[in-house]
Amino acid sequence: MTIDRGVRMVWQTRTPSGAAIDAGGSLVERVLAARGLTGAEAQAFCTPALAGLHDPSLIPDLDRAAERILAAARAGEGVVIYGDYDVDGITATAILFHMLRAVAPDADVRTYVPHRLEEGYGLNAEAIERLVADGARVIVSVDCGITAIAPAARAKELGADLIITDHHNPPASDADLPDAFAVVHPRRPGSPYPFGDLCGAGVAYKLAWRLATLVCDSDRVTPKLRTLLVELLALGALGSIADVVPLVDENRVITRFGLERIKGSQIEGLRALVEASGLADDKIDAMAVGFRLAPRLNACGRMGHAAEAVELFTTASGARAREIADRLCVLNDERRATERRIADQAMKMAEDAGMTADDRRAIVLAHPDWHPGVIGIVCSRLVERFHRPVILLADKGDRVTGSARSVPGFNLHAAIAACESYLSSFGGHDMAAGLAADRGNLDAFTEAFTERANDAIAPEDLVGRVSYDCDAELGELSLRSVEALEGLAPFGQGNPSVRLRVRARVTAPGEPFGKMGAHLSLRLRDCSGTGPILRAIGWRWAEHASRVVAGTDIEAIVVPKVSRWNGRANVEPELVDLAPARAATV
Repeated sequence: MTIDRGVRMVWQTRTPSGAAIDAGGSLVERVLAARGLTGAEAQAFCTPALAGLHDPSLIPDLDRAAERILAAARAGEGVVIYGDYDVDGITATAILFHMLRAVAPDADVRTYVPHRLEEGYGLNAEAIERLVADGARVIVSVDCGITAIAPAARAKELGADLIITDHHNPPASDADLPDAFAVVHPRRPGSPYPFGDLCGAGVAYKLAWRLATLVCDSDRVTPKLRTLLVELLALGALGSIADVVPLVDENRVITRFGLERIKGSQIEGLRALVEASGLADDKIDAMAVGFRLAPRLNACGRMGHAAEAVELFTTASGARAREIADRLCVLNDERRATERRIADQAMKMAEDAGMTADDRRAIVLAHPDWHPGVIGIVCSRLVERFHRPVILLADKGDRVTGSARSVPGFNLHAAIAACESYLSSFGGHDMAAGLAADRGNLDAFTEAFTERANDAIAPEDLVGRVSYDCDAELGELSLRSVEALEGLAPFGQGNPSVRLRVRARVTAPGEPFGKMGAHLSLRLRDCSGTGPILRAIGWRWAEHASRVVAGTDIEAIVVPKVSRWNGRANVEPELVDLAPARAATV
C-alpha cells in the first residue's frame, strides 16, 4: 500500500451479506443500505424521537426496585447509591441521585464509589458493612453487581435491602443471580425487554423514569419532572458514549437528545467540565465526549478517587465545581503521560516475548511498575497495534490485577471464564474485562488463555480491518450531501462514522501542516481530471508525504467531513487509508 504505517490492513465493506444497494440512490440512501437500513427502518433511524424509548417496566424487577426506593426515600430510610468508578458508573449514580432529590427532597440519599486501587471493581462486603453501620437501609448498585454473590448475601445478613442495577453479562440462569431484593438487568434470563444493550447509565435512567411516574401515579409526569428527565439524558449520553455501547435503538435516542443538553445543562458541574475542557465554544458531539470529556472523568477514578467526579455531577457548584473540573484536567494530563510510558514498555515486552507473532495470538503481560488505573487504556492501544486480545496486569508480588480488551469476534468474557480455575476473580463482557489472580498462577493462565485465542483466531485474522460503507464519486462530496451524512450522527459503536471508498487523482505534492508539521494535506480531484479539487487531510501522515506522488491515481477510504472556519464551510475528507488505484481491494 502507498501509505504503510507498519500495520497490515484489509479493506472490507460493511454491507450485510446479500444486501442490495441501489447505485442510483443518494449517498445517504446508499450508506444506510450498506448498514442494512432501508424503507421504514431507514426513516426511523434518521428521525429518532423520545417516543422511541421503551417502557421501563419491561425490565425485570425494575418496578419492584422503584417501589422500594421510593418508599424508603419517603420514610426517611437511608438510601445509598453505590456506583462504579468509570464514566458510566459516575453518570448512572448522578442520574439516580438527581431524580431521588426531585421526587423526595427530604430523603436521606447518599452516594458511594469504591476506590479503584484500594477496593477494586464492584460491590464489596466490607463497604456494605460500613454503609449499613452508617445507617443505610437500601443500597442501590448502578453499573455493577450482577455477579456480586457474596456481597449480596452479606447485605441480607445485615438486614439491608440490596437493589442491583447492571448491564454487564448476567449469569445463564436466574438461580445464579445474587440473592438481592431486586436485580434490575435488561438481559436477565427470560427478560421481555426489547433492547439489551443499555449501559449502566441507561439502566439507571430507566429506573429514574419509573420513579417519576410512580410519584405522579401516572405515565404523564409533572412538567418539572419531565424537564429533569430531559436534562438527565445529557448524563445518559455521556455514559453511553464512554461505555462504547451500540448507538442504535434507544441508545441512539438517549445520545442524540442528550448531546443537545450538555452545554446548557442545569447541572453546574457538567457545565464547569465543559468549560475546563475547552469546549465552551465548540459543538458537543460524540467525538468531543469520547476524546475530551470522558477521559477527564475517567482520569479521576484512574489517578485519584472517582468520588470527586460524582460530587461534580451531584452537589458541586460555584468555585467547588470549577475546582474539581480543573483537577480532572490535571489528572488527565498525568494519565496521558503514564499511559504513553506503559504503552511503549508493553509493546516492547510483547514483541520480545514473541506474543506478536502469528503462533501466539494473545498478549498477556505483567509488570510491577504499571499503574492499575491506566493499563486498561493501554490494552486498547495494543489491541489497535497488534490486532489480538490483550491482558495487562499490575504485578504486586503475590497477586496480579488488571484489565483485558478484545477484538471483534473473540468473546473475551467467555475465554477468561474458561480459564477461571487460575483466577481469584473476574468480570466484564465480550470486549472488555477485569481480572485478578495469584502471581503463581500467571504463567498457567497465560498459556491457557493463549490456547483459547489460538483456537478461536486464525493467523489471517491478525490484521487491521478498514470497513467502509460504499463507493462514491469524488464529485458527490458536495457540501449538501456531506451535511446530510452528518445527520446520521451520533457516531460510535454500532453506528460508526461514514466511510467511503473513492477514486481520485493527486493534483499536487502533499503539504505538511499543523503543530510540528505532523499532518498531511492532499489535493484531490476526479481521475478524469474534471470537477472540483478537494483538500483531504491525513492526520499524522506527514512523514509519508514523499510516498504520495502528484499526478498518480489512488483509491482511498475517507470520512466525509465539513470544515467550518471563520463562517465558511468547506468539504474536507479525512483520509483513513489509501492505495494505488491499480491495487486490488476487497
